[in-house]
Amino acid sequence: TILCTGVFIFNLIFFLVAGDIDVAKATQEMLEIFPKNVFLALNLVIFVPILGLLFLLVWALHRRNIISLTTARKKIDFGRVGFSFLLIFLFTIISFLISYYADPETFVLQLDWTNFLILVIVGLILFPFQIGLEEYLFRGYLMQQIGIMVRNRWFPLLITSVVFGIFHWANPEVAELGPVIMVFYIGTGLLLGIMTLMDDGLELALGFHFGNNFLAATLVTFDYAALQTDAVFKSIGEESDVLSTILPIFIIYPLFLLILAKKYKWSGWKDKLFGDVVQPLPDEIIE
Repeated sequence: TILCTGVFIFNLIFFLVAGDIDVAKATQEMLEIFPKNVFLALNLVIFVPILGLLFLLVWALHRRNIISLTTARKKIDFGRVGFSFLLIFLFTIISFLISYYADPETFVLQLDWTNFLILVIVGLILFPFQIGLEEYLFRGYLMQQIGIMVRNRWFPLLITSVVFGIFHWANPEVAELGPVIMVFYIGTGLLLGIMTLMDDGLELALGFHFGNNFLAATLVTFDYAALQTDAVFKSIGEESDVLSTILPIFIIYPLFLLILAKKYKWSGWKDKLFGDVVQPLPDEIIE
């Protein structure tokens, strides 16, 4: 856990120790050295060896394969990954179109096909490692192991969501919008955790997280974004107000869960979210 969360812990400690540093300004200075796509790739490529390390340690220490860390099903359901990706993709596109046509002057079309296509390729290749590490670490390994330790489901759901949010504290968005934006990050962690527990697998969380991060990088960028990219549009209006940022937590996220519950026929909410956890017997662990 310490080895695989090191990048998050270091980022958080650096932010706390160097809290007076203007992160947005520092990012702009870095972009004067590296092109945006190179800068994005450098930020994402670090997750490749860490995800590999997580898989290796889970196999070496727990004798478990990737499938058992991913899902309770016999094989990974990529159809679930695709559906969840499509769900957040459509919502994000529709939300953007509404915002754009409501106030088009706050957006600037900055599409450069060469840079954009490189961005798409970098995103498709490297974002799966970034979101993969976060999902396999928080909703996969930690949620399962903490559940075995405390023998219930609600505590690992809550603690992994809070820690997931805290590790985003160093994002520039927090400095711009204030600590209340942590409601969004923790709420997103809860959404992904509920998806995982109700569906007995990470597939929906993986698809949703990938769709969210991929579109955040390719559709619209803004000056205080955590990662500056050659997205199709750039927002030049005032930063989003806190209400519009956290509103999805209380309205849109429950709607997502309702759609998924309907499609995948979820039942037994109380038991899956608040029930006991029974540690598997040694002969039930997949070698």
